[in-house]
Amino acid sequence: MMDWRELRDEYEKIPVPEEARRRVEEGIRAARQDRAEQEEKKGIAGRECRGRGTLIWMKRTAKTVAAAVAVIAILTNVSPEAAEAMEKIPVIGSIAEIFTFRTFEDHREHTEAKVEIPQIGAGNQTAEVNREIQEYADSLIAEYEEALRKGEGNYALDSAYEVVFENEKYVCLRIDTTVSMGSGVQHVKIFTVDKETGETVSLSQLLGNDPEKLEKVSGNIKDQMREQMAADENVSYFIDSDLPETDFQGLKGDESYYFSQSGELVIAFEEYQVAPGYMGAVEFVIPKELTGELAG
Repeated sequence: MMDWRELRDEYEKIPVPEEARRRVEEGIRAARQDRAEQEEKKGIAGRECRGRGTLIWMKRTAKTVAAAVAVIAILTNVSPEAAEAMEKIPVIGSIAEIFTFRTFEDHREHTEAKVEIPQIGAGNQTAEVNREIQEYADSLIAEYEEALRKGEGNYALDSAYEVVFENEKYVCLRIDTTVSMGSGVQHVKIFTVDKETGETVSLSQLLGNDPEKLEKVSGNIKDQMREQMAADENVSYFIDSDLPETDFQGLKGDESYYFSQSGELVIAFEEYQVAPGYMGAVEFVIPKELTGELAG
């Protein structure tokens, strides 16, 4: 694979068609106009999101991305040199481009919500994972709007994201959500994306769709649960209880996971999923001796 210096040199050799140049200039002018309009409105109305849900489009970012995508499309269609250079560039790249595409905000007397909706890249290769991210955000917003409709009293929703791991092969985008209704509930959703394909990789896929490997990881988690409970009486998990049907039975293969900075597999569970609520969202680090090198 070419390093970034070689890619830069290839890029600088690409002749820019007049049509591509025109589209870029139009995008810049539109972004400047939007910025001027937003500055003018800011002093008059502020952010008009009280009393109603507002989906705030990150206009300058969106238009810049749109312009970039348009230029790439034009270049690859009218310039053979550009098309050849683009074929050498990875789907996402050595450093993934992740940004806040939209933010949903709503503030009322007894309820409030803020949901950051990230996006990975802007091309067709990551369209599916971005659709999955959008659907997850939509489900959080739908639950909030349902609570409003039912008039369930105080309700606060806060959802934010961060990149918890990235190397040449994978990027792990974690979305942490807290729903407060008297007490808080933590939700965790992690999207692990293969940079080469631009697609999400499930836990089952990561383990080669091998039930035995999944069972070994499940067994390790159960061992860790028992060890932690034996060492601290305040630690509790749903295991070895008087109601075995409610105990943690094992992984299904669709659980959220990411990699530690040293490349170990980390399985993340939501609050109440494998432990009582006071334990919060819990995680288990699986030793490489069991899994081998999974992070690449």
